Amino acid sequence: MRNPPLSLYIHIPWCVQKCPYCDFNSHGLKSALPEQEYVSHLLSDLQHDEAYVTNREITSIFIGGGTPSLFSADAIAKLLAGVKNCMAVSPSAEITLEANPGTLESARFNGYAEAGVNRISMGVQSFQNNHLTQLGRIHDAQQARDAILQAKEAPLNSFNIDLMHGLPKQSLDNALADLTTAIQQSPAHLSWYQLTIEPNTPFYSKPPVLPDDDTLWDIQARGHALLEDAGYKQYEISGYSKPGYQCQHNLNYWRFGDYLGIGCGAHGKITDAHNGRITRTVKVKHPRGYMDMTRPYMDKSYEVERDDLAFEFFMNRFRLVEPCPKSDFFDYTGTTLTPPQRSALNRAIDQGLLEENNDEWQVTPLGRRYLNSLLSAFV
Repeated sequence: MRNPPLSLYIHIPWCVQKCPYCDFNSHGLKSALPEQEYVSHLLSDLQHDEAYVTNREITSIFIGGGTPSLFSADAIAKLLAGVKNCMAVSPSAEITLEANPGTLESARFNGYAEAGVNRISMGVQSFQNNHLTQLGRIHDAQQARDAILQAKEAPLNSFNIDLMHGLPKQSLDNALADLTTAIQQSPAHLSWYQLTIEPNTPFYSKPPVLPDDDTLWDIQARGHALLEDAGYKQYEISGYSKPGYQCQHNLNYWRFGDYLGIGCGAHGKITDAHNGRITRTVKVKHPRGYMDMTRPYMDKSYEVERDDLAFEFFMNRFRLVEPCPKSDFFDYTGTTLTPPQRSALNRAIDQGLLEENNDEWQVTPLGRRYLNSLLSAFV
């Protein structure tokens, strides 16, 4: 067993208002934003977690939410400086900040870049105002275009556009028009994913009318071709990028890499190769509890059972289009395949969901279409 690369996820939980489809740990802002206080707690949280990963280098940082672009450039600068004072961060580390077009001022991207951010992920979701209203977004289509122009002009390495499809009453032509608009903005990376109805959301209580399965499949197939023709290569289920611009932070997740998670409700995964174990961590979810000085930041931590390691590995690794080296399974789980796991792989191969050679497993196009069926074999 060996330690994989290490990333850092930082969660900022506040947003202007909660979107009706969102099941992330986010909280509508009801009073003044406690950004300086929260940054201090984040850095204290990181100092506690540093004991898990002594002498390991961080290869990527992702600041997610919520809406991290509610925080000022000064607050993000203090945060990233504190991270680098606490731990070793690779000079080439990808540092991403999620941004909402409705919370941006004209000069803010330059400030984030000066703070150390080199990649922006923009939560656009749609370029059509009727869809933005349905989704509860606080920006309009013109604000999205303006924010993208700011990202292009800022000294960043790249930027991503988040775009949804399968929206309420959306037709094939309408979805492709939205995607075409996104492509015309020339982002280095496009996250193009289907709206899903999650429990404990307003959309779950009062479901909107979504496109039928045939329309959803046509949107995915035609949209994929559109992206490929525009020079975007799919590298994971919903991730497309220009060559060399894959999100390194997400790649580390899907390759079963390690990550520290700090902030409200943040999750982490840490390998201890010396002792042959993998620990998962979860921080206190609510901001009031997280910033309560009388309790720890850690809500719970637990060692992953050896019987669960194969499922966890394949659940992540088989999201990727790239082949999966067999050596990664043995190196990153410290286990060998059991007879039931070997049988599950053989069934997937027989069903055309997976291909195998001496060195690699490769999910087929059919396997990507029926990924849940492929993964359920390892439960």
